[in-house]
Amino acid sequence: MESQPLAVVVLAAGLGKRMVSQQSKVLHPLAGLPLAAHVLRALAPLSPSRTVLVVGHGAEQVQDALGHNYGDGNLPLEYALQSEQLGTGHAVLMAAHLLQEHQGPVLVMYGDTPLLRTETLSALLARHRQMSAFLTVLTCIASDPTGYGRVLRDQNGNLMGVVEERAATLVQRAISEVNSGVYLFDSDWLWSHLDMVQLNAQGEYYLTDLVGMAIEEERLRRPVRSDGTRRGPSGVITFTLEGLDETMGINSRNQLALAEKMVQAHLRQKWMESGVTMLLPESVYLGMDVHIGSDTVLYPGVILEGSTVIGSRCTLGHNAHIVDSTLGDDCQVTASTIESSTLEDGVSVGPYSHLRGGTRLGRGVHLGNYAEVKASTLGAGVKMGHFGYIGDATVGEETNIGAGTITANFDGKKKNPTTIGEKAFIGVDTSLVAPVEVGDGARTGAGSVVTKDVPPGSLAVGMPARVIKTGLDEAED
Repeated sequence: MESQPLAVVVLAAGLGKRMVSQQSKVLHPLAGLPLAAHVLRALAPLSPSRTVLVVGHGAEQVQDALGHNYGDGNLPLEYALQSEQLGTGHAVLMAAHLLQEHQGPVLVMYGDTPLLRTETLSALLARHRQMSAFLTVLTCIASDPTGYGRVLRDQNGNLMGVVEERAATLVQRAISEVNSGVYLFDSDWLWSHLDMVQLNAQGEYYLTDLVGMAIEEERLRRPVRSDGTRRGPSGVITFTLEGLDETMGINSRNQLALAEKMVQAHLRQKWMESGVTMLLPESVYLGMDVHIGSDTVLYPGVILEGSTVIGSRCTLGHNAHIVDSTLGDDCQVTASTIESSTLEDGVSVGPYSHLRGGTRLGRGVHLGNYAEVKASTLGAGVKMGHFGYIGDATVGEETNIGAGTITANFDGKKKNPTTIGEKAFIGVDTSLVAPVEVGDGARTGAGSVVTKDVPPGSLAVGMPARVIKTGLDEAED
């Protein structure tokens, strides 16, 4: 049994009525990832041979969001459709046709349990294999078991069953051990028993009924002796966690907010222990795939999302919002938004600037107040102090861009490029009407509207701009 591969069934068909949303419950975001993606992240290191997601509400959206290979492609995903939601037992039955040939343990879990850790699932699987069980139930000791099915045991600790809260007596409701809804089954036993589950009074097929079947078979196979013990190894076992945090399902916006609070606390602790300073940690928001270098300082209100990488010794001032971007070492960003961009070492941005997708700032670039840059490359040492827009442009090293400069890159039909050479000087309020090129060492006068190329080393002024002087480089030399 040790060598048998693992198969996984993730139940992800529910809408989640208490979420009051038209979106599939498992797609609601937590730390920047869908709930189901957290589950898949925990599963991936276990290298299951088959992973089936049972989808229903928003099935196409779930498949589009998660794809057919999760992460680095080492977790292939298959999908089974539960077009009518008739309970957890019915959901697993929808996956049966994909896994009938599988021989080995089958892990069944929910797609809305994002806090489950790989370490817990690995230990659960090891226990199941070690005991050669045909059913292992993950249970939890809860300080407040409200809403969960209670685990029933006899006075000797033998498992007697699981009772849903609505059917539990007052005495049973006082039990603190609860069912998490995570199960490991032997494949042969699961598929031979699943179609025996009966429709209940709620009009659904409950997976917990399989627990009752397994316990009854165990009772007949291993009757209790006079001393309260049973003969031989048990085929039905439990693996118990202290507390409900890991197995908490997300069924409401309140629970989603609670999970977010827990995940954020974990991420902040992780990065502070790795050498990152947070002046007011509870005000910092981090995505799961963010990486932060040591000796970086995060001021209050910093938001880091997506696949963002922050180098070492950076200072992210108040309200810096950085998404899917890479910052080199020794960068400074204050009260600015950076999206899908790359900043090399020593770049400073803000306050109140905006870098849009496809922007690259070279070493030592400075963007000051109210600068917007989109799909452009600014070479090393470029200065753009305040009030400007640079779009679809390439700017050479050591160029200065005066206040109020814009690239008029859209002609009503398409975006056009602007090229500015090295060590150029763009005067205040210059409009560069693309497509246009300003050569190395060239200058524009204040308020110029540049509609034609400016040769290297030239001065262009006016509206429209015209060249009035050449040979600036030679004169300066």
